[in-house]
Amino acid sequence: MYPLDYIDPVFRPPSEARSLILQVTNGCSWNKCTFCEMYTQEQKRFRPQPVEALEEQLRSLSSAGYPVRRIFLADGDAMTLSTRRLKEILQLIQRYYPNVQRVSSYCLPRNLKKKTVEELAELREMGLSLMYVGCESGDDEVLQLVEKGESFESSLQALEKIKAAGMKSSVMILNGLGGEALSEQHALNSARLMNAAQPDYLSTLVVSFPTGDERYQKNFKGQFQPLSQTGLFTEMKTLLTTLELEQTIFRSDHASNYLVLKGVLGKDKSAMLAQVDMALEGRIALRQEWQRGL
Repeated sequence: MYPLDYIDPVFRPPSEARSLILQVTNGCSWNKCTFCEMYTQEQKRFRPQPVEALEEQLRSLSSAGYPVRRIFLADGDAMTLSTRRLKEILQLIQRYYPNVQRVSSYCLPRNLKKKTVEELAELREMGLSLMYVGCESGDDEVLQLVEKGESFESSLQALEKIKAAGMKSSVMILNGLGGEALSEQHALNSARLMNAAQPDYLSTLVVSFPTGDERYQKNFKGQFQPLSQTGLFTEMKTLLTTLELEQTIFRSDHASNYLVLKGVLGKDKSAMLAQVDMALEGRIALRQEWQRGL
């Protein structure tokens, strides 16, 4: 066991499976999104972790010879920390792991409102090079209903600031977030947001409610109707058809997805649309329910 004192549960993006997860904060500073149950337990109440504790963990790992190539700063939105605190953490990483290839973090758009491009560029120079941004949707009505606390414009401003600082962005959109009634506008406006931002990476997950949807239904006044498989594929087709991306790596391979899609948009757009059509026609293998999860 390596000496990391986690407050469980700990979450990370699928692509950070081999990364050192450094829990620089506990929980999420917003923690109001009605679709998210990641940090709702009492022990996950938001608080920053002491820098001294982080240094002790890094020192112990380094002394033990534990190899680290990549580091992910957990929990839900480490970028809510001040630039000064983030620089302290990155300096510690440089001290104990000077050859680390990449440092990344989740990032809520609101985290960047008070951070300048120049500050972000400085963090980039210190190794923080990839932001995972949960936009979830580009549709303002959907975002308001799920209490995301963001808008099309706030998300775009954050993504533009990340790009201007020389960082890369990996955006997440939630398939099915608006239910049957808002499916089309959710897909169209999410595509519009991505077209404006041109992120480096884009992924889609399927919204799900493992402990029930009572909390989610509140703002929908009980009228939320989850999408069927056909509805999810139709929404995906609308999204892909509307996307006009130049060089974005696209992944729809999270365990929540029935249909696995991988490619680069736009060169693989036609091929992925063909796969969606086959799914709609029942001519392609899909994940079974027992294979799906969060």
